[in-house]
Amino acid sequence: MEMRKLGRTDIEVSSVCLGTMTWGEQNTEAEGHAQMDLALERGINFFDTAELYPIPPKAETQGRTEEIIGTWFKARGTRDKVILASKVVGRTGNTWFRDDGSEGRLTRSQIEEAVNKNLKRLQTDYIDLYQIHWPDRVVSQFGTNPTIWQPQDPAPDETPIEETLSVLADLVKAGKLRHIGLSNESAWGTMRYLQASETKGLPRVASIQNAYSLLNRTFETNLAEIDAREQVGLLAYSPLAQGFLTGKYRGGARPAGSRWALFDRQQRYQTPGAEAAAEAYFDLAEQLSLTPTELALAFVHSRPFVTSMIIGATNLDQLGQDIDAAEIDLGHEALERINTAYQIHGNTCP
Repeated sequence: MEMRKLGRTDIEVSSVCLGTMTWGEQNTEAEGHAQMDLALERGINFFDTAELYPIPPKAETQGRTEEIIGTWFKARGTRDKVILASKVVGRTGNTWFRDDGSEGRLTRSQIEEAVNKNLKRLQTDYIDLYQIHWPDRVVSQFGTNPTIWQPQDPAPDETPIEETLSVLADLVKAGKLRHIGLSNESAWGTMRYLQASETKGLPRVASIQNAYSLLNRTFETNLAEIDAREQVGLLAYSPLAQGFLTGKYRGGARPAGSRWALFDRQQRYQTPGAEAAAEAYFDLAEQLSLTPTELALAFVHSRPFVTSMIIGATNLDQLGQDIDAAEIDLGHEALERINTAYQIHGNTCP
């Protein structure tokens, strides 16, 4: 397993990261434990979770994923073998995250409460990488706006980035967090965090976790340059576009047990042009004697700005195949053919 530096920290993480958001909903505790066992056996030292998980977010299940990781740490004694990443929710109207029923905000009291609950569920006294799941700003996110950005009036209670970063700084000083990162963030937001770090002497963000796949290469427009110059590397989530790039949903199929069949939450990957783009990559995979999954994952893994590619699975066979795909070297010609398809189809699922 290839190891890559996490930002400007002294931590090296596996180039494949184990995603966990199905545990506690689609997967049982025992299945989550088995996935962590296999991941560790295959050389993965990087696990990603969140206070939000499992998906879909619900009051009655929130936090179960972290609890499953915590029981695995306790049963296996493996905490020191894992670089653990978790997250705090950003601005949300959901009120079940906080004890007082407040809507989610990135304020001092809410972040401190979130971290203490993260640690308790995870049965650990520190988190290696703590990420802001999405901004406190009013922004387009999770594919809700096909053009990525549109004018938004700031909310009157918007928490300043400097305030959020100051809270995280105190938690780093307290030893509860080692490093911090962003998620679902823009180039402007990332640079504002870096500026606050430099001018206020606050912790520096080490990474940014955004969606990235053959159907969504928007990271390359501005954020890839930030990675090259500032070493804020991408933790790429949804490299298989929530399963659409595996081919299992071709022709409108909804396999039993799949997320689309269970939850009907796949609208981000059902945009105009998405099916045609996916078919182009399916055809290319066949020409290269690869499966669609192998092509999609090998491409994401090959990008120089990707620190780690987050993969999730609902069974061990899927997980093993996904790990294997990361070991495929596509070569120059295949990458050029991918770029040709991209120039035709673009970012159909931002």
